[in-house]
Order: sequence, then C-alpha cells, then structure tokens
Amino acid sequence: MRRTDATCRGAVAWVSALFLGLPLAGCMLGPDYKRPDLDVPTQYRSATPMGAVDAAATESAWWQQFNDPALDALISEGLRNNQDLVAAAARVEQFYGVLGTTRSQLFPQVGAQVSGSRTRASEQTITRAPSINPYNAYQASLLLSWEIDLFGRTRRLTEAATAELEASEAFRRGTVLSVVTAITSGYVNLREQDRELEVSRETLGLRLDALNLFERRFKGGVVSEVEVSQARSEYATALRSIPLLEQSIVQLENALANLVGRNPGPIARGKPIDQLMLPPVPAGLPSDLLERRPDIRQAEQSMIAANARIGAAKAAYFPTISLTGAFGQASRSLSDLWEGPSRLWTYGADIAMPIFTAGAIAGQVTSAEAAQRASVAQYRKAVQAAFGETENALSGITTSRTALDAQLMQVAALDNYARLARRRFEGGYTSYLEVLDADRALFSARLQLAQQQGSVLLQSAALYRSLGGGWVDVADKEAPQPGVNVSERPRIFP
Repeated sequence: MRRTDATCRGAVAWVSALFLGLPLAGCMLGPDYKRPDLDVPTQYRSATPMGAVDAAATESAWWQQFNDPALDALISEGLRNNQDLVAAAARVEQFYGVLGTTRSQLFPQVGAQVSGSRTRASEQTITRAPSINPYNAYQASLLLSWEIDLFGRTRRLTEAATAELEASEAFRRGTVLSVVTAITSGYVNLREQDRELEVSRETLGLRLDALNLFERRFKGGVVSEVEVSQARSEYATALRSIPLLEQSIVQLENALANLVGRNPGPIARGKPIDQLMLPPVPAGLPSDLLERRPDIRQAEQSMIAANARIGAAKAAYFPTISLTGAFGQASRSLSDLWEGPSRLWTYGADIAMPIFTAGAIAGQVTSAEAAQRASVAQYRKAVQAAFGETENALSGITTSRTALDAQLMQVAALDNYARLARRRFEGGYTSYLEVLDADRALFSARLQLAQQQGSVLLQSAALYRSLGGGWVDVADKEAPQPGVNVSERPRIFP
C-alpha cells in the first residue's frame, strides 16, 4: 500500500512538473507583428477652411451644433434601435466566445467519468471467462489531458483570436459612426427636398394666378392664344415637379425610419434647411487618422490576426506533445468502490510529428503568408481611402460655401429681375416672354439654392465622418453594448 501511494504521488508530481514547466520552455514560431511603414502626408492638400477650429471639435456631439432638436431625437432613437448596431454588438460577443474557446487550449482539460455495467462473458471464446460470470464493474475517474504548446501554435491562434475580437469592436464603433452620419445626411436631404417642394408649390401658385389672368385677358381679346399657351406650359412644368418631389420625400422618410429602427412612416421635422446651423470645421493632421478612425483600426487588427496565423501554420511542421492522466477508483462491487485496493491511476505522454504530408503543411503556410500580404494591402487601402475622404470633405466644404454665397447672390439678382420684368410687362414695355424667362430662371435658382444649402451641411457631416475621433465615444453611450468587456480576457473558470 505504501509503495502504491508513493507511486501515485510521484505520478502526480511528474505530471504537475510538466504542466508547469513546459510552457516556460516553449517558443513562438512565425513573425512578430510590426506596423507597416506608411507614406503619411504631413498636411492635407486642401487648405483648411477659414474659421477652422482645433481637432478637439471632433470630441463632442457635433450634430447638436445643427441646433435642431428633431435631428437630435432621430439620432438618439437610431443609436438605441438601429438593427445594424444590435447585430454589431452581438458580433463582438461572438468573437469573444471564439477567443475563449481558442485560449482554453493553453490550459489542462480536466473531466470526470463515472460508469457502471453488468456483463456476462462468453465461455466459448479463446479468452477465458472470469471466475465470476456474469459480473459487475463500477468506475469513477478524474481525467486530465493537455497538449503542450511547445512551438506556440495555440498562442498564435489566441493572438489571432484576440485581434479578431478587437477588429469586431472596431467594426461596431465604425457602425456607430456610419449610423450617426447616415441619419444626419438623410435628415439634411429630407429638409432640402422639403424646401424644393415648398418652392415648387409657391411657384405653382404664382403660375396658376398668371394662367387664370391670361385666360381672362384672352377672352377679352387683350392677349393672344400664344401667350395663354406659354402660361399654361409654365404652369404644367411646375405642376409636374411636385409629385416627383413628394415621391422622393416619402422614400427619404422611409429610409430614415429604417435607420432609426422603425417601420416605414413619416418623420418629424424641425427647423427648415436655411435655419440649420453649421458645425465648426475641425482641423487636424493626416497622421491623426491612423488612431481616430474605426475602419483603420479594424483593418490593422485584421492584419495582426493574419500575421499570427503564419506562426500557427508553421507550428504544424513540429511535434505535438500531449500529456494524459487518469486517477480514480474501480471495483466489481459498488460497496467496495471507495476502498484503497480499488484505486487506479495512469499517466503518460504522446508525441506525434508529421513525416510526409504531401505538401499539406507547406500549402497551409503559403496560404497564411498570402493572406497576411493581402491584409497589409487592405490596410494600406483603408489608410489611403481615409486620406482621400478627408481631402474630399475639406475641399467640398470650401467649394460648397463659395458656391452657396454665389447662389445667394444669383437668387437675389433674379428675384429683382423678375419683379422688374413683371412691371415692364404690366406697363406695356415688353412681351410676356421676358416675364417667363425671368420667372423660369428664378425658379431654377431657388431650387439650386436649396440644394446648395444642403450640400454645405452634407460636406460638414462628411468631414466629421472622415476624421472620426472622440465623438464616436459620445454617440456610443446610447448604442447597444456587447454583453462582454473586450478589454478583459475570457475567464478560464465558469
């Protein structure tokens, strides 16, 4: 009995020593991650617009600068209910679970097994039947197994799973960014179309009055049928634009309803487009984008994951070492199961190494290396796209503001021209054709003014989207959150 106990204690000590000591001697195959060198411009090509403020402007809820409570309410509703945000939060939890599963392979796996059976052995076989036949068998065992991560395969896979988790969180934050800017842009487009509809209805009313007047004058023989036809044509032109605008408005409302998590329906309005305030224009350096934009962080984390998988693939060339052990009790009688003589134990080690795989491992390594190169290209592409979007937004703000000033001047000039032309016609100094030309030009200019006012606001939203920054944190407070803490590693105990 003493010898048996000593042997058992020796086995436990041997297995424990291997469990604790082998990871310390392990190595990690494959390249360690290093961020690729990037050609980052020192400044933006487009001049920073006049009145630009510090990049700290991107740390606050910039959409509130529009000073429209209806827009603020829509964004809050969208952050709470948008289904893309719900799905993105669930996706983070999914990758958190994958990390937990992968990381668990770094630790010993412990299980328990309890069995009981009654067996009658054949007496007509080569193997001699037991003296007691039929017989009972009972066993209760603690099972241990562990694959030693000697060459870093599991650690590389854990590194990849960690990066994929971080990438999923960056994707979620990028979805927050996209939802806010999509709602803002949709609302601005809606208010711009509202203004166009308002202008069209005002013009329709004026042209209807003119048509009625010319029809009365035609009956009195004052004007010709040509002038009546001209007035009717202009009225029909204004009339035709209204149902098209109404259809566009319904489509914009339905798109906004979808963004905020509703069924299709009307959207509450706030201030008209010409009363929406412009948010301050933030200034910053191109290098700031590498840390501020969620899509760039997502691309980098995907690159880290691909880099780690190279080491995991290369580890397949080397041996795998597995330790196994079982400790428990076994007996023919349930009453004797926990007696000393019923004790059993076994421990051992398995070493397996590939010798000939017909190129399977080499193919896996080639695939992993190619995937890593592709991820580097995708990362560079994401960075270049970010620079391009920011450049376009900066340029767009400058040009759209200049165009808006010019459009305001044109509307004022055409409005005066239309009044003068009408007075000249009423005084008999010119034909109605001049009035029609002036009215047609003013109608077009007023529509373009609404479009240009919307363009300035849209360019501001595009700039904040392209810069990213702390405002995403502000918006994220209202968005659905994952049920896990990404900064904490999964637990190894339930």
